[in-house]
Amino acid sequence: MKQPGKFFVGDQVRMKKPHPCGGTDWEILRVGMDFRLKCLTCGRLILIPRIKFEKGLKKVISSVFTDNSAEV
Repeated sequence: MKQPGKFFVGDQVRMKKPHPCGGTDWEILRVGMDFRLKCLTCGRLILIPRIKFEKGLKKVISSVFTDNSAEV
């Protein structure tokens, strides 16, 4: 069984399929079984299931969490 990816609120991601406005870049506003995403081109909010999100993900553009910041 495949482990779910590690995504955090505030991450910016690029999806494979473009939004009708033409944008492919999104900001994650909520994580869990569903993801709330905000289109960085037009500002539209969508809610999609985790499985659909992970299948449509192309790459993480920028992540809020980095391994270097976890050191105390």
